[in-house]
Amino acid sequence: MLWSLVKILIFVAVIVALAFGLGYLLETSGGVRISVANTEFTLSPLVTIVGLAVLLFGFWLTLKILNFLFAVFHFLNGDETAVSRYFDRNRERKGFEALADGLMALASGEGRTAMSKAAKAEKYLKRPELTNLITAQAAEIAGDGKKAQEVYKRLLQDDRTRFVGVRGIMKQKLAEGDTDVALKLAEKAFALKPRHEETQDVLLRLQADKSDWVGARKTLNAKLKHGALPRDVHRRRDAVLALSEAKDILADGKTIEARETAIEANRLSPDLVPAAVMAARTYIEQKKDRYATRVIKKAWEVSPHPDLAAAFAEIVPDENATARIKRFTLLTKLAPDHPETKMLLAELNIAAEDFPEARRSLGDLVETTPTARSMTIMAAIERGEGSDDAVVRGWLAKALTASRGPQWVCDNCQHIQSAWAPVCENCTSFDTLSWREPPQSEPALPSGTEMLPLIVGAVEDKTATVTEMAEEVEEVADPTDSEQTKEDDVIDDVVVIHPDSDIER
Repeated sequence: MLWSLVKILIFVAVIVALAFGLGYLLETSGGVRISVANTEFTLSPLVTIVGLAVLLFGFWLTLKILNFLFAVFHFLNGDETAVSRYFDRNRERKGFEALADGLMALASGEGRTAMSKAAKAEKYLKRPELTNLITAQAAEIAGDGKKAQEVYKRLLQDDRTRFVGVRGIMKQKLAEGDTDVALKLAEKAFALKPRHEETQDVLLRLQADKSDWVGARKTLNAKLKHGALPRDVHRRRDAVLALSEAKDILADGKTIEARETAIEANRLSPDLVPAAVMAARTYIEQKKDRYATRVIKKAWEVSPHPDLAAAFAEIVPDENATARIKRFTLLTKLAPDHPETKMLLAELNIAAEDFPEARRSLGDLVETTPTARSMTIMAAIERGEGSDDAVVRGWLAKALTASRGPQWVCDNCQHIQSAWAPVCENCTSFDTLSWREPPQSEPALPSGTEMLPLIVGAVEDKTATVTEMAEEVEEVADPTDSEQTKEDDVIDDVVVIHPDSDIER
């Protein structure tokens, strides 16, 4: 609106200036005197200016006529396209000017203007492979999806622009949420240009989302082949895809193929915990305990994890608590200062009813790295040593507000998942889940507590079980209406006995 007003004011100013100039020339005395062959001409200032303008126009017209005569001359000498080229040059100049204006409007985000300029350029140039590209993108900017799709379909008819048309329609289908059609279009675009990195990424994500692990591994290999992916990243992601493929094969009842694929996944990425767990259990089923132990040890050395401890316990499921502590030294000596190792040792000693050793194994973990799991373990130790119920409940109350500890967290959207998966269930990103402590933990017990019975077995009535104490935490965290009063009494007791919440035995 302001720019229109400025243009109007400029136009009025120009008209006023011209009128003032013409009036000044009319009132000015004198003029220009021209002498030719003893003939003298005297021209007024206004006539002089008009004469100069006519002279310039005549000169320009003469040049145009000469150019046309040269074109006719070449035509008469056998150049059949000379005259048509003379007229085409003028049209091309106008067409390319319109095309340039359209590109500038497109870069400025003026969709309607860009479409208008593209239509004008098409009128002069007759080059749909150029003008349709601008029209389609301008239609998307203007929000006219129907027009954009229509133009993209026209691009499919030309081999030079077929990839652009397929890619454009694919992006529209992705925006609409039609992933089935988008997957087919991505496969077509990949077949046309296998080196195109964006198409590779889209196809890989859609294939992973549809659990097409075989196709996804082929796409991943193409990314490696064309230099779009570092070799170490390729090995890691190929392991993720192989592990996912193994799970699907196992679900179909093909255990032999699943075992082979799981072992391959572990070979590709030994530090991938889910792959190590599945490969270890595969070896356990085959009675190859030595191989299972080696797989778990290699993964534990890089990243101690409760699932690895659970799989290691399955190697000898019926051993007693003392023998289990001795055998688990193969793991605990690899990363003795890691919090997972300390909690594992404490759990094993609780199972053996050696509560002082469990306290020593836990160390100062509840102070330096307090988590709900370490607090629950501490409550089990206090219960086993005969502490008052108020002390035990105090630790359980602390567990409610403590960090949940490491969990499977998406590096892209920070979404927390209870179990590992190749694709984030929230943002559908591929291979973004990592075992770490989330920025903001959610009120749920860590998965490590759920696997305690598998490692430590049942505990005597005197000491209770960590699982039972975990259930107490859940009751306090999510009480029913009938249990709310009980929860308040427990918390009140803790506050009265330990007002500073510094509970020591």
